[in-house]
Amino acid sequence: MWLKPEEVLLKNALKLWMMERSNDYFVLQRRRGYGEEGGGGLTGLLVGTLDSVLDSTAKVAPFRILHQTPDSQVYLSIACGADREEITKHWEWLEENVMKTLSVFDSNEDITNFVQGKIRGLIAEEGKHSFAKEDDPEKFREALLKFEKCFGLPEQEKLVTYYSCSYWKGRVPCQGWLYLSTNFLSFYSFLLGSEIKLVISWDAVSKLEKTSNVILTESIHVCSQGENHYFSMFLHINQTYLLMEQLANYAIKRIFDKETFDNDPVLDDPLQITQRGLENRAHSEQFNAFFRLPKEETLKEVHECFLWVPFSHFNTHGKMCISENYICFASQDGNLCSVIIPLREVLAIDKTNDSSKSVIISVKGKTAFRFSEVKEFEQLVAKLKLKCGATSTQYHNISTEVPVSSDSVDPSDITEVQSLTCQRECSKTVNTEALMTVFHPQNLETLDSKMLKEKMKEQSWNILFSECGRGVSMFRTKKTRDLVVRGIPETLRGELWMLFSGAVNDMAANPGYYAEVVEQSLGTCNLATEEIERDLRRSLPEHPAFQSDTGISALRRVLTAYAFRNPKIGYCQAMNILTSVLLLYAKEEEAFWLLVAVCERMLPDYFNRRIIGALVDQAVFEELIRDHLPQLTEHMTDMTFFSSVSLSWFLTLFISVLPIESAVNVVDCFFYDGIKAILQLGLAILDYNLDKLLACKDDAEAVTALNRFFNNVTNKDSPLPSSVQQGSNVSDEKSSHIRVDITDLIRESNEKYGNIRYEDIHSMRCRNRLYVIQTLEETTKQNVLRVVSQDVKLSLHELDELYVIFKKELFFSYYWCLSSPILKHHDPSLPYLEQYQIDCQQFRVLYHLLSPWAHSANRDSLALWTFRLLDENSDCLINFKEFSSAIDIMYNGSFTEKLKLLFKLHISPAYTEVQYKDPSKGDELSKEELLYLSQLHVSKPAKEKEAKSAKNSPEKEKEKVNIQAYLSQWQDELLKKEENIKDLPRMNQSQFIQFSKTLYNLFHGDPEEESLYQAIAVVTSLLLRMEEVGRKLHSPTSAMKGLSGVVCVSGVPIEGQAEKPLEKEPSSPREEPQWSFAFEQILASLLNEPALVKFFEKSVDLKAKLENAKTSQLSFRTKK
Repeated sequence: MWLKPEEVLLKNALKLWMMERSNDYFVLQRRRGYGEEGGGGLTGLLVGTLDSVLDSTAKVAPFRILHQTPDSQVYLSIACGADREEITKHWEWLEENVMKTLSVFDSNEDITNFVQGKIRGLIAEEGKHSFAKEDDPEKFREALLKFEKCFGLPEQEKLVTYYSCSYWKGRVPCQGWLYLSTNFLSFYSFLLGSEIKLVISWDAVSKLEKTSNVILTESIHVCSQGENHYFSMFLHINQTYLLMEQLANYAIKRIFDKETFDNDPVLDDPLQITQRGLENRAHSEQFNAFFRLPKEETLKEVHECFLWVPFSHFNTHGKMCISENYICFASQDGNLCSVIIPLREVLAIDKTNDSSKSVIISVKGKTAFRFSEVKEFEQLVAKLKLKCGATSTQYHNISTEVPVSSDSVDPSDITEVQSLTCQRECSKTVNTEALMTVFHPQNLETLDSKMLKEKMKEQSWNILFSECGRGVSMFRTKKTRDLVVRGIPETLRGELWMLFSGAVNDMAANPGYYAEVVEQSLGTCNLATEEIERDLRRSLPEHPAFQSDTGISALRRVLTAYAFRNPKIGYCQAMNILTSVLLLYAKEEEAFWLLVAVCERMLPDYFNRRIIGALVDQAVFEELIRDHLPQLTEHMTDMTFFSSVSLSWFLTLFISVLPIESAVNVVDCFFYDGIKAILQLGLAILDYNLDKLLACKDDAEAVTALNRFFNNVTNKDSPLPSSVQQGSNVSDEKSSHIRVDITDLIRESNEKYGNIRYEDIHSMRCRNRLYVIQTLEETTKQNVLRVVSQDVKLSLHELDELYVIFKKELFFSYYWCLSSPILKHHDPSLPYLEQYQIDCQQFRVLYHLLSPWAHSANRDSLALWTFRLLDENSDCLINFKEFSSAIDIMYNGSFTEKLKLLFKLHISPAYTEVQYKDPSKGDELSKEELLYLSQLHVSKPAKEKEAKSAKNSPEKEKEKVNIQAYLSQWQDELLKKEENIKDLPRMNQSQFIQFSKTLYNLFHGDPEEESLYQAIAVVTSLLLRMEEVGRKLHSPTSAMKGLSGVVCVSGVPIEGQAEKPLEKEPSSPREEPQWSFAFEQILASLLNEPALVKFFEKSVDLKAKLENAKTSQLSFRTKK
């Protein structure tokens, strides 16, 4: 590798380097201890240790080239190499291309300048084709070289960054280098002859956390496949940990959430991921989550400044954050003041002429925001004016009161009017009012005490609006939170839910979208719509709004529209309960966008088949219980109790367990504080019931205690009619229990647990997501092994290791193959066996690693035919059950079973003639040839193919689960087990020739090779004679002329006859029918030869094969 020229002093370096070649201008040196027998003794060990520990060029490569000029003591390092071959190429290039040119220069200075320029040019040229950018530091290029040299990973593996640290091997710290790449965490250390090399794939990490104890003051703990690894002594441990956390979650998303991954422009190409890019992405995600902005927003700039707060009459210090479409501010003091300014709302941006460096932003509603002490405020104003100009065309004013002049009509106004017309037309079917205003209008004439309190709440909010503004750009302060905790008034609930959730921005950015989706989704019929219809009447059935067609139809439209918008989620139980509450207080279109905000931003991955998001937050909840309620943790023998009891809390935001009048107050807090509000309330509920729970003897008693508590939660200030309130329906017998007001409960949760930070929740979510995913994957594996173990003789331990190797080979394809037309990415909705499937190329790699027949010269052909045999549904993919069945026969099958497998490999549909395009590679098939041949199948009628496809994938037919199809498929599998050898088709002439060649290749290299060759020659001769006699008996007039002189392909003559190829002679009559053999004939003939029987019945050590495959799987694939 060419290096950026740097000065080197040779006075002390000669002790560490040895000169191998030199001329007038260049010196080639070798590092002591490298290339010497015994490693160079003690000097070599010390040098190796220095190379591993010290951050210098020497630690990278054992060879280097220096540039020197006569009469100069200064040398320049210009190249280094990992081996002699690489450095020799550089040396020869210098001699051929540079040496002759240097003789024309008059001064040494000109020579040095020319060499430096030439080397920099070579580095720049190399940078076009490598991952190291031209502006990368030289140390990174050196680290990249060592990374590639030490671990032997494929060239496509992208090194993100590297750190110096210590790896704890037992109680001994080993100083070395930690390399973080897109798919692996790698560590290398070399200390006094002891080498430590560690490679962990990110998708195998189940735990990643920062820990500390007496020995390790602060370290990073990584758990992978049950093994614990500790790394410490980082210079910037927080930065390192966050990057590791991002890479691990990135790997999980790539493999287990491929659809989202593919739609993400930042992560779409894993080769382009950089440390800076990941850090920027993390900042953008935190920015969007804090301010509840659309996921598409990217944080562009951050400026420290002061914001003038007019109602408090002081400047608050904080940060101004700017994205494509928003200007946001958050204070850094305890006032919790924040502001969100959509650029679509901005009317003007100005700067002051005084020394305050102020930026003034005027928005609709006669409001202005003044940001002072902004660095480079003039450039910022220019940028923001440019942004607002572009945004004004994107977000046009969509007010229904804007008059349209008939004299001059702007094209954008036409589009706007059309959109409004569409909304008006759709309003005939879409509700434009919240259901609560329709079914429970407030009677201002009869105001009782509850209605008076409600009016006082409204007045408090109106005072807040007069001070802080109203709408999306209002100031959000501690007073805002206090009012939310008290409960939002019924009349303002829909408006404020939209505001605090950020759904107002989604709706403003997509005018007319809901009406279009409703129209497109009407009449659709699929699994989601059927489930929606089934659950419509179960959504708040006691509420009058959902006892009428008005409420039911609105609920149907919102749920169906969302299932149409997001088919990945479609419809999930609990969405109906949440949506019904949203429809009570928000207009139908607003309820739709609130549902979008909840499902796609605020509760990510909650509403899908595996409810991963809910499981992650339950794990976070358990962690918080351990921290804040340790006595409860000590009492409960199994923490899964909290997961089972709290699942409905998270999925329905307590709506399913609390009376509706109390649950809406929880929803208020959720839209303001996010999941933090649910976690705080959950802790407060457990704390309130702590004594009762500690007195419980089992889980059932604890569940009863909690349910009794929920039944006694009330909302004394709720203005809802008693017929609607669920808490008021509690019988008098239960009135002896203490009633708890929801407002007091929420206030207590804020006072006791309000110190839980958003950043901590985010970190816990990331950490527990890894654990949840790996737990689900372990469940999948155990289910697969349970099914497969019934049909094979392999032990559970062998199946377990085989599954790990099978799955890892599939993941390797995900790592470096950005697109594959055949490979299906992980789909957890499929049956367990179908979630992971491999193609023919991956099967070939596994065949080479695991098959006892992989030493055969035609192993690629055997792998191809085996794959075709296993691929019964002709989709060019096989699952683990099919894969393990073949391995099981090869290792544990009887003589008959192994022979039957070989026989079936050489007949249709498995067998296909293989012609090698490149004879120089022998019997090796290229990847393209292999995939092409694997897709060649015996032609079948189209109807038969469709029927077979439907039978093999009954779950995909009309998106319904076809029970009859599953039963039919199960019956077919039972019939396969009873397959009779008499049912096997006969093997024709060309197939028998290839069968004989395969046997010959299998015997090659065996200790009994000669006796096996002789045995197969005898068998071949016997079979041919049997066929000849059979023909004569069947047709006495026809003589078999073409079979005389046939010899076994092994080259051993049959009874002294001359050696000839095993083929029909060219002179054979064209109409002569080909001879063929039944499996019984071949089996009977081979059974007569003890050498052959012994060969196939001898045991092969599968355990050793599995161990070797695990250690060499990655390097084996790299070679391929």
